[in-house]
Amino acid sequence: MRGANLSRGRLLAVSCALSAGLLAATSPAADAAPAPVFSPGAPGAGDPYFPDMGNGGYDVSHYDIRLTFDPGTHAIDATTTIFATATQNLSRFDLDFQGPLTIGKLSVNGLNATFTRSGAQELVITPPFGLRQGSAFVVSVSYAGVPQQIDDPALGLSGWVATKDGAVALNQPIGAATYYPVNDTPDDKATYTQTITVPAGLTVLANGEPGPTTTHDHQTTFRWSMNRPMASELSMLAIGGYHVTRGVTAGGLPDITAIGQSIDTKPGQDTVFNQTTAQIVQWESSMYGQYPFDSTGGILADVGVGYALETQSRPVYDQKTSDVDGDLLAHELGHQWFGDSLTPVHWSDIWLNEGFATYSEWLYQEKFNNVPVQQTFAKAYADEKDWSGEVADPGRDHIFDDLVYNRGAMTLQALRTKIGDRAFFDVLRQWPAAHRYGNVSTRDFIEFVERLTGRDLGSFFHAWLYQPGKPKL
Repeated sequence: MRGANLSRGRLLAVSCALSAGLLAATSPAADAAPAPVFSPGAPGAGDPYFPDMGNGGYDVSHYDIRLTFDPGTHAIDATTTIFATATQNLSRFDLDFQGPLTIGKLSVNGLNATFTRSGAQELVITPPFGLRQGSAFVVSVSYAGVPQQIDDPALGLSGWVATKDGAVALNQPIGAATYYPVNDTPDDKATYTQTITVPAGLTVLANGEPGPTTTHDHQTTFRWSMNRPMASELSMLAIGGYHVTRGVTAGGLPDITAIGQSIDTKPGQDTVFNQTTAQIVQWESSMYGQYPFDSTGGILADVGVGYALETQSRPVYDQKTSDVDGDLLAHELGHQWFGDSLTPVHWSDIWLNEGFATYSEWLYQEKFNNVPVQQTFAKAYADEKDWSGEVADPGRDHIFDDLVYNRGAMTLQALRTKIGDRAFFDVLRQWPAAHRYGNVSTRDFIEFVERLTGRDLGSFFHAWLYQPGKPKL
């Protein structure tokens, strides 16, 4: 055959090369690749306000939560599967998981792994083999019990909150780990599937898009998928009796809303809720750019937490129907761009959520109730009594204070006055487009505005965001 017709010189060269390779492979002096050094991932993600939240050493891409709920005992029986990639050579790693839930089985890449519970929320996992940097791995945790809500004196109720006929999970800022193991930091977004089984007659709602619903042996299984990156604090689950309404926005976006059956509503209120949601999403899209998710909607629940929350794609409102007005809808739906698609790197940057959402209320008042934004600003500026604190660093116990909401919105109106309407509305559209599905900081925002306008705005932002005291107009 043709490959055997080698010249004598080429045969000698090949022979010498093979001999040299064999000697190099067998010689004690041959260089060998150093064995990888494995070390534990960090037990926190580095947020100054919540140092125990989140973990280091890996990045999660997807959560698959499969859960069965018993309304008689309020117990769950669940398995959460986590798909992740190691960002260092890992000897062990942590997940956040808190409360009285008992773990029955835990595996990494299909092999049983050892684990311990440490402190209030650390689940410390040691796989049977080290995980190399850059390698994908799968963690499966099976567990059961009655999840417990978190009642933080400064931040209120969060996590798995039991209701009369089910439960609602509201996870901002530290509640997700009450019912599933998670890397609970806003800086590690992932996609989700939630497959929830409940007694027939109950309804389950969650983030994202509904899948097929099946009933067998008096049990109904609901499937929901969030196919866009989502921070764990924005994940949501609602179980109970709900009237569900489906519609579309003017742009064709699916709109799924629900009202708890225990809430006393006016005739047709479910339709109004659905249509108003669709109208506001369409209007906000005209200012902020393309809506970032594949559906919209909202859930009105009798949950007793005293707030509404911008859970991704489908906010939850704990209000009587008459109190869920356009202002509140504009606020929570505005968050879909500012807070959900764009999520702060650290909790100190939360004004980037709440300032923009509050400003959405002000824009709503101008558009639909003929109250100029400047008039709302002037009243807020005149009425504000406490100018202490820094908007861009409010402190752990003050992330939900007026300091963040109203003064954040005032900062935006002051910026609008300074750079002009054309540049300002360019910011509102281009800022969420430039960082779509990402994490952002106050410094990122300042640099973005300065690049867009070609102006040095350091002293302006210092006065409004970093300096306590009433800024001069």
